[in-house]
Amino acid sequence: MSDNKRILSGMRPTGPLHLGHYFGVIANWLKLQEEYDCYFFVADWHALTSEYANPTKIKDFVPGLVKDWVASGLDPEKCVIFQQSMIKEHAELHLMLSMTTPLGWLERCPTYKEQKTELVQKDLNTYGFLGYPVLMSTDILMYKPCAVPVGKDQLPHLELTREIARRFNHLNNTEIFPEPADMLTEESKLLGLDGRKMSKSYGNSIMLSEPIEDIMPKLRGMKTDEARIRKTDPGDPKVCNLYPYHKLMTDPAKLPEIQEGCKNATWGCVDCKKVLMESMEAFLTPFHERRNACTDERVQEILEAGNAKARAFAQKTMAEVREITGFNF
Repeated sequence: MSDNKRILSGMRPTGPLHLGHYFGVIANWLKLQEEYDCYFFVADWHALTSEYANPTKIKDFVPGLVKDWVASGLDPEKCVIFQQSMIKEHAELHLMLSMTTPLGWLERCPTYKEQKTELVQKDLNTYGFLGYPVLMSTDILMYKPCAVPVGKDQLPHLELTREIARRFNHLNNTEIFPEPADMLTEESKLLGLDGRKMSKSYGNSIMLSEPIEDIMPKLRGMKTDEARIRKTDPGDPKVCNLYPYHKLMTDPAKLPEIQEGCKNATWGCVDCKKVLMESMEAFLTPFHERRNACTDERVQEILEAGNAKARAFAQKTMAEVREITGFNF
């Protein structure tokens, strides 16, 4: 494929993926791998920004993340799956770009301010946390993609990446780094079981790899239309936390019946949850089968092949950077 068809994206290995990850990110990746030259990476160095006090557990999360990806449908024959820390050129380019990135650009980053407010249980007053957008920019610019699939909350990071590219190009009188466009992805419609954002830290998630028998009691306690106290009370699917799950996993032909049953109070929330459980089991069972078939050995094969492809690209980029900056000793 030509350079103008390359895209890049990644995820931090911080634990099992949940349904929100699938419908918010991976479902889009599955489409992209059919149309673009895709590079998807395990962002294990990024995980250090919040897990630096216990870094050894990151290693255990890496194989699980790759298994979740493959079980979801990512095909190593159609995309490059690699591990960030295994491409040491990322560290070198990160150093080069950090030298030219103004401090004020990092301090104004909205995500930096938000996460410091939200993750109060962790000390994020570190050089690495302040500078992680530069590492993110490095990951992107290394592979010179035409676009990066991002959610709205990540748009400031991508704009910073473009600013870093422009500054490096200007200071070194080059055009080595193209400015990647944003490929805006639709946000996941799924909230957590309690109606808040689905998050592992909230304990309101359904993990993709979670056994079906463990999901059943979760669904029974799932938040629904709060105005519907009794079964005879009419409900509104638009405000029910259950209905978005149906829209994504239940047979579309069944949705009108669910809507009418809720609005006319001929269906109770228990009935609705039973149908959702059937839909979820049908959706997750093939995932579980594919994940069980993806052994640790297979993960190693996938990463070794992907790392080799990514490393070859990164080595070429860094040879160009060294030549431009005079560091080709």
